[in-house]
Amino acid sequence: MLYTIIKENTYKDSIVLMLLSNKLSAIDGVNKVSIMMGTPANKDIFKSSGLGTDELEKAKPNDIVIVVDTEQEEKVDEVKEEVEIALKGDSDSQNTSKDQEAHNWKRAMELANKPNLALISIPGQYAAMEAENALNEGLHVFMFSDNVSKEDEVKLKQKAHEKGLLVMGPDCGTALIHGVPLAFTNNVNEGDIGIVGASGTGIQEVTTIIDRYGKGVTNALGTGGRDLSTEVGAITMLDSIKALNQDPKVKVITVISKPPAEEVQRKVLNLLRNINKPVVTLFLGDKPSYQEENIYHAYTLEEAAVVAVQLSNGDKPNFEPTTADVNVVLKESQVGIKGYYSGGTLASEAAMLVRDAFKDTMTTEKSESYVLKTNNHEIIDLGDDVYTKGKPHPMIDPEKRIEMLEKSMDDPGTAVIMIDNVIGNGGHEDMASELAPTIKRILDSARQDGRQLAVLATVVGTAQDIQGYDKQIEILKESGAIICKTNDQMVRTAIQLVGGTVEQPIVDVQKFDYTEENLAVDEKIMSFINMKPSVINIGLKSFTEALQNSGSECVQFNWRPIAGGDEKLMKVLQFLNYYEGGTI
Repeated sequence: MLYTIIKENTYKDSIVLMLLSNKLSAIDGVNKVSIMMGTPANKDIFKSSGLGTDELEKAKPNDIVIVVDTEQEEKVDEVKEEVEIALKGDSDSQNTSKDQEAHNWKRAMELANKPNLALISIPGQYAAMEAENALNEGLHVFMFSDNVSKEDEVKLKQKAHEKGLLVMGPDCGTALIHGVPLAFTNNVNEGDIGIVGASGTGIQEVTTIIDRYGKGVTNALGTGGRDLSTEVGAITMLDSIKALNQDPKVKVITVISKPPAEEVQRKVLNLLRNINKPVVTLFLGDKPSYQEENIYHAYTLEEAAVVAVQLSNGDKPNFEPTTADVNVVLKESQVGIKGYYSGGTLASEAAMLVRDAFKDTMTTEKSESYVLKTNNHEIIDLGDDVYTKGKPHPMIDPEKRIEMLEKSMDDPGTAVIMIDNVIGNGGHEDMASELAPTIKRILDSARQDGRQLAVLATVVGTAQDIQGYDKQIEILKESGAIICKTNDQMVRTAIQLVGGTVEQPIVDVQKFDYTEENLAVDEKIMSFINMKPSVINIGLKSFTEALQNSGSECVQFNWRPIAGGDEKLMKVLQFLNYYEGGTI
């Protein structure tokens, strides 16, 4: 039976509510609990997950909605009590820094000390509006929010470019600005390698490998995954490349992206050919067919990181891929690789390598929820929208990963299971301890079934990350997992275990003509990347804590939709506000 609780005019961010949903669903006698704000999009999620009720329709965007599925009515009161305790605790923690919090733009700008960045992590339907407000206030934008239309992205980035500002995102998960981590980011040493990337975990993998080689990063500028599409035209990437080129601290520029639109890739490469600094590019999935005198085209994330380090050291690029030592005896019937990833770019890299290794013998079955699905192998990005609607990201919540690990035991053809553990700011405080019992259980189960299984794991992180890089590795090792230093090494090891090989590209150096470009960049961008940002954080409060721990000034903007969440009325108020020169 479904029971609906509505808490009127009580706004909380989505991750807080999602994690609370998981906690309450564990109550004995409760089949399922879902807690979300009463937005139209969230109502659709309630309905699609079988939790639609008549009372649900009465909720407004500023109301918290709790739908409880239980056969014991008395459990509803228990859920109510737990919700009250959780929300009260959240309010008490917020009150500890009340003097540095705002509820509108006017107050946020008053509290902030020369702000230059807005970090936005609110529901996507409202994110573009607040990003435009930030640009109107003269702020650069880091937009963690997703579900923003491409039309809005183009409009925002064009406006930012005209004003000499950067818009990183939407759906931008990672950036480092002068050593300050934004959103899901690792704590990385500062150095002379500058990075611009259209992938979050791609940036994390590259920056952490660089750190572990003893080198560092000046800035890692995220662009959002659609920046290199035909419609957007790499607006943020091009401005970011020019900024890194003008920065005297940057010795090597590294560019990371999934394959761009062809005409956009030509535009990016033409700009890079104007630059005298050594450049490393990785267009993941686009196997290099040539090298250039001043531009090294990498095949994998590890290769991009290693070559960037070598160029920084003044050495000649020389990448030699490796595999881990694994002592597992497989049956002839065990031929399958399964990859359950929290990092979308890492999943894409795994799919690319598996596809390249077995291209002559395998056919791909199309499926929305798989990055790769073949007769024997499957690679899944559990951070995809298919898995995260109404649920926390797998970097935060282990539930879906645990479910997939347990499900993998149903297939006797499974030989290797691959998992990533992406630690750092914004991630789970101890993901290894959450995954370890399940890893041990499935390995024990396989042995009892008369077969062995290889569980490979890689930790994306550094010694400075709060979870403890070595500690996470040790916990996974104790569970029986085989630790690989990088995703590249993990996937090559898995492929080798089932009898495949990955051929590293061997290519000649070629020379290309290019059109000269103006490499100038607005001083506001140069100033932005050369100092710790002063941030107005609009949304997830956990991001404020990470910023302050990194020595950056930050004002928490406790956002909630105005005008009852009516988007048309909100846009009218926004127009009137800036037309008249005021600030809401």
